Amino acid sequence: MTNADLEKLVDTSDDWIVSRTGIRERRIAANGTATSDLAVEACRRAMDMAGVRNDDIDLVINGTVTPDYKLPSTACVIQEKMGLTTAAAFDIAAACTGFINGLSVAKAFIETGQYRRILVVGSEKLSSIVNYTDRATCVLFGDGAGAVVVEASDSDRGILSTYLKSDGRLREWLWVEVGGTARPYTPEYLWNGRDKVLMNGSEVFKVAVREMKKAALRVIEDARLTPADISLLVPHQANLRIIAALAKRLHIGHERMFLNLEKYGNTSAASVPIALDEANRQGRLKPGDHVLMVAFGGGLIWGAALVRW
Repeated sequence: MTNADLEKLVDTSDDWIVSRTGIRERRIAANGTATSDLAVEACRRAMDMAGVRNDDIDLVINGTVTPDYKLPSTACVIQEKMGLTTAAAFDIAAACTGFINGLSVAKAFIETGQYRRILVVGSEKLSSIVNYTDRATCVLFGDGAGAVVVEASDSDRGILSTYLKSDGRLREWLWVEVGGTARPYTPEYLWNGRDKVLMNGSEVFKVAVREMKKAALRVIEDARLTPADISLLVPHQANLRIIAALAKRLHIGHERMFLNLEKYGNTSAASVPIALDEANRQGRLKPGDHVLMVAFGGGLIWGAALVRW
């Protein structure tokens, strides 16, 4: 879906969208495609790259806010579709930070020895919760999935540090108000788009830049590194202005950032793993590089992860 397509739906323009977000197009899943379908494709590609078989996977962690069903978890659907009969599976509902949360949980499970090899997925069909009459939000979001295989290793590479934080007091700045048990659907309820994504963009912007900087510096410090040691920043692809402001505060130049939001928009939990995969396939990563991933989303929740490639 291009900006020109959106011009036919709401009062907006390509210039307005690009200047304020950096987004030119986004991918929209076809009718009948579920979040799990996107996730399965990403998982299969990750497993092929890692050279692992189905019986090698001990656990599936899936970050999503657009599940196939309210019950069961989409991770269980992914497990069934892929035939991962020996794996446990569960979802994480952490919005745009879902993949970072998944990495953090996977790291902890592996370090305790409970699991050895884990699929961490971020998958979203955000088009299912976007209000295409709200020009402030409909220009931002797209559908997608990304996945990695996280496994135990004796080398000095891998996930060096992770950090997670949240503030539920600010949840109404980025949320879907109607549809849960607090405010369920009722026949007489005037939804007025409140069953879709609602966002206070200006307030989210300020908190996102400030807190992502803190999260980034925390994982860098925990790894006993400095921002100068970061080889590549792979941020949540939400808004070019947010990313630029964050990079400036971390003193990371454009040559050490990876951006692909102009093609995909904000894909929430899928954003960071899609960007990480593209950076890898484009040769932007080499062994020993320090890769900083950072994200911010509804909750409000934010976090960062630092990896030695």
